[in-house]
Amino acid sequence: MPIDSAMSLMTTAEFVLWATLGVLFWTKGLQSRFPAMSFYLALRVGSMPVLLGLFHAQAQPWGHIFFPVYFYAYWTVYIASAVSLYFICVEVFRSALSSFSGLIRLGSVVFRWAALASVIMSLIPLSSIHRGPLVIPDLAVALMRSVSVLELCLLAFLCLCMNALRLSVRDLAFGIALGFGVMSSNDFILSSLLAGNRSLVSPLQFVYESLVLTVIGFWVVFFALPEPARKPVVVPVNSTIYRWNEIASALGHTGTQVATQQPASGFFLTDVERVVEKVLNKNLQNRESEL
Repeated sequence: MPIDSAMSLMTTAEFVLWATLGVLFWTKGLQSRFPAMSFYLALRVGSMPVLLGLFHAQAQPWGHIFFPVYFYAYWTVYIASAVSLYFICVEVFRSALSSFSGLIRLGSVVFRWAALASVIMSLIPLSSIHRGPLVIPDLAVALMRSVSVLELCLLAFLCLCMNALRLSVRDLAFGIALGFGVMSSNDFILSSLLAGNRSLVSPLQFVYESLVLTVIGFWVVFFALPEPARKPVVVPVNSTIYRWNEIASALGHTGTQVATQQPASGFFLTDVERVVEKVLNKNLQNRESEL
């Protein structure tokens, strides 16, 4: 089979897998739980046939008139994908920490500041590099790299805190984060290796496309299987995550509201007072026995 035919076949298989994943996602009614993920799937399923048609049209000898249309359409979809991926990270974070309202509120603030910092850091270097339409690809790639770093950080956070969050590996939030984390790693590693080779039929392009197909196929199986019911999270009052949730809940409130918190919830100072009291009582008993 010719190499270009094999790449076309893999691209067609990718579209079929995205469409299958979208059908599973919308059939199960998950768009209400992950609306940004629903938008991302609709964007991929709806844009791929259009972009592939424009790509093949502008590659023809008479297709130079289609190149501007393909250029703006491709990078518009690319930027929209980067923005939707940011909101997917927020949705996954909220779903994973649904039992900890304080951490959700604090994490949402962190996500907003991270997005603002990423946009600023992406725009500053580009202001002096290109002018005109050529700045669009650099801006889009910079935004996607920022979001990819955020995806990897989110996956690392979920992997480290799964036990504390009582999060199952079969939870949809973890499955989505795992898939996007693998895709981000794929982009970072292979984009650096492909920096000097822009050919669409190079062996590394086949490796890249194979990993993308593997992730989408994993998602199809993952979404097809029934998700186990999430049980209420019950943690000890002296656990670290409980304390962090209480601290996050207190941030941003007025002094009066913070002062009304009950001291008997097992905070650090309460534990210290109990230990000191036990030591004093023991010393007092020892002295009385010596007398």
